[in-house]
Amino acid sequence: MPTAARRATWAELLGHPDVVECSVRRSPVGLMAFHGGLEAGTAEIAEAVADAIDASLYSVQQPPSLRWHVPSRAVDPEQSPLLAEWLAHVDVAVAVHGYGRMKRRRQILLGGVNRGLASRIASHVTRCLSGFDVVTDLDEIPPELRGLHPGNPVNRPRRGGVQVELPPSARGSTPLPPDPDWGPGGAPARVVDGLVAALQGYEPG
Repeated sequence: MPTAARRATWAELLGHPDVVECSVRRSPVGLMAFHGGLEAGTAEIAEAVADAIDASLYSVQQPPSLRWHVPSRAVDPEQSPLLAEWLAHVDVAVAVHGYGRMKRRRQILLGGVNRGLASRIASHVTRCLSGFDVVTDLDEIPPELRGLHPGNPVNRPRRGGVQVELPPSARGSTPLPPDPDWGPGGAPARVVDGLVAALQGYEPG
C-alpha cells in the first residue's frame, strides 16, 4: 500500500530542491498538472495535450518518493510568480488530476466552473476511450472532487476551467490489464486524444 501523502503548503512544496515548476505560455487555452509525481501520469498527459495543440502549460513535478500534497484551493499564485503570470495569460484552463476510489475505477470526473467546456470534453473523451463513464453531473461527483472552489487555480482564468479527475486505470498507474480496444499507448493515450480533439481550435470567448 502506498505511503499516505503529507500535507504541505504551496510555498513549502515549491521550495523543495527536488520539485520542478514549469510554465509555458502559448495559446490562451492552458493545461495544468500541479500534482505531478504525486498523481502519477497527470503531468505527462497534460504536457502531451499542450504540445499537440500548442497550448499553454503549467505543471509542478515532484519525485514520487516525496508525496507532498497541497489541496487545489491552497495552490496560491501569490506564492508563485510563475503561476500568477501564467494565469494572467490564459483565458481558460484544464487541470489534469488523479484520484482513486474502488467503486469508481472506470469513471472520469469532470468538475470546475466551465460547464460548457466540461460537456465538450466529455463528448470527445467518450468517443476516444471505451470502457469508461465520463461524469459531468456535479451531483454525481463527490464534493471534494468537484473542483468548484474559487481558490482552485483552474477556476481563476477569465473563462474558468475544467478539473479532469482520472482514475489510475485512465492514467497508466494500475496493474489492471488494458482493454485491447485502447490501442497503442493504452488508456492514457486515448485520454490525450480526447482532450486534444476537444481543445483543438477551441475559442474561450
